[in-house]
Amino acid sequence: EKFRLCSYTEKSQRYITLGKEYVVPQELKGTGFEKQFLALVQEQCAAYFAFNDILKGYVFDKHPEFAADEKKHGLLEGWAKEDARYITPLATQSQVGLTVNARNLELMLRRFASHPLNEVQELGRKLYEQIAGVAPSIVIFHAANDRDLKTYPELARLAATLLPKTASGKIKEVELCEYTRDGDVLVAAALLHSSSRLPFSQCAAVAKKLSRKKLEGLYKAAWKNLQFYDSMLREFEYANLTFNVVLSSACFGQLKRHRMASVTSQEYDPALGVTVPDSIKETGLEKKFMEIIDKTNELYSAVKKKAPLAAPYLLTNAHRKRTLIRVNARELYHISRLRDDAHAQWDIRNVSSMMAAQAQKVMPLVCGLIGGKDRYNDIYKGVFGTLPKVVQAELPGTRKIAHSIAVK
Repeated sequence: EKFRLCSYTEKSQRYITLGKEYVVPQELKGTGFEKQFLALVQEQCAAYFAFNDILKGYVFDKHPEFAADEKKHGLLEGWAKEDARYITPLATQSQVGLTVNARNLELMLRRFASHPLNEVQELGRKLYEQIAGVAPSIVIFHAANDRDLKTYPELARLAATLLPKTASGKIKEVELCEYTRDGDVLVAAALLHSSSRLPFSQCAAVAKKLSRKKLEGLYKAAWKNLQFYDSMLREFEYANLTFNVVLSSACFGQLKRHRMASVTSQEYDPALGVTVPDSIKETGLEKKFMEIIDKTNELYSAVKKKAPLAAPYLLTNAHRKRTLIRVNARELYHISRLRDDAHAQWDIRNVSSMMAAQAQKVMPLVCGLIGGKDRYNDIYKGVFGTLPKVVQAELPGTRKIAHSIAVK
């Protein structure tokens, strides 16, 4: 799902009950760890089912108003599943639907052929078998190449000579580490540029001299007619923010779907700890949860010495990695509307909320309307003093439903 210009439909671990299907990596064969791998993965899967049963009762008791409505039972069961899955291994199998054009498929196959994991290489071969007879003259450059085979391993060897072996300081879950200076003025200049026939340099010079009140007036004009479902104006793409985020695998699975952002990440690292759902703590399951995590970390360390490519399969959805994500302000609005919403999963909601809060500190005008869609009317009222005006014409069915939800 790193490939930006493709469409994916993923079997979500949040809404379905997982089975006991998992991958045993080829890289594990001959290492002597096969039986230990299978035993641990089976214990992780068994814990998932046990946790799910307990958490189901917990969420039904915690939300009696939903439990009384049979139509809400699926929602409550989903909340239990999404927290229970934090103990499941990264070896868990899933399903992904993919729509891709030939140009992007060729790139994908080349990357897969160059990937060190046997599972990824095999997936590439099977994909090519499906299309070889359909588009043989279009998908040509699909073999492994040096760019994909060698570049990152060579960078890793060089980085090892330049960097200390361990990180210093306290782990920060979300850290704004770089951003466009004077972003409020830059976006204002871009708005002036789009609304005039002057070169950008003149628009920027004018924007720098505008009073705070006039800048606010410009932003209000840009926002006045927006509803909660509208995207932010394209001029907001000129302001950029880069965040270093330490997040769980479960959370990364959601963040990576925002493919218009620039996202690069490190390997999962047990030294970063794990993310434990509050529900696990509140039901007294944390001790059992951490016992399995400790077993996982111990076996991971042992396997990593003999089969470093196989070791990550053992880690769980609770394990963390460092991710670097660069977004423009328009994309951050999109992430915030979707992920900082009351209906979003709590882990990604926490990350999104921290990103938005830090962005507001450095670009208070640019990010003046940011927040989840459930709070949009309140945010809008805080800026304008009134609720957003509704288009008086008859709304299409789905938009009418969406609008009624927002008003409520």
